[in-house]
Amino acid sequence: MGQPSMRIKSIITILILILCISSASSAQELLPISTTGQIVKHKYYTLSYSQQNKQAEWVFYLLTKANSLGAVERGNNFRPDPGVSTGSASLEDYKNSGYDKGHLCPAADMAFDSQAMSETFYLSNMSPQYPSFNRGIWKKLEELVRKWAIQEDSLYVVTGPIFINNKGSIGPDKVTVPGFYYKVLYDPKEPKR
Repeated sequence: MGQPSMRIKSIITILILILCISSASSAQELLPISTTGQIVKHKYYTLSYSQQNKQAEWVFYLLTKANSLGAVERGNNFRPDPGVSTGSASLEDYKNSGYDKGHLCPAADMAFDSQAMSETFYLSNMSPQYPSFNRGIWKKLEELVRKWAIQEDSLYVVTGPIFINNKGSIGPDKVTVPGFYYKVLYDPKEPKR
């Protein structure tokens, strides 16, 4: 697979919504709706798995200032997710595909705990991304979210693919290559007046 043209790059949309709502009393109330019914809870993040697309439809987690400053070394231990009852994608799906295994819950956001870091390498947390996107604007956005978490003390984060204008699929399991991605951020602090 070649690099995306300038037109495709301009079509890739990252939706960032910073919500300043203080009425939610628990993280559980903030979970998005699962359209698949397959919720998988890991130590520090939760996902809704789409068997049809062989990836999460969203991931949800709390990113705190302390978590953002973690120093656990990245492991790159990509593997199927044992928590997905229907079976997640495999390494074979990404092999020679031309796509990166793009994290939805970034490894760097979980660098405060070795188990949390390791769990970000489950293939249920991956989505096929063009290398220039994953290592470029997506990485910059992830870094910006960590910076905001440090400034605000904590943010709830929801990230996922948007399965519109998909770019086909990869591998024997037919992992969908999404047309778009999004991030939604929720700041639980009372807005300053």
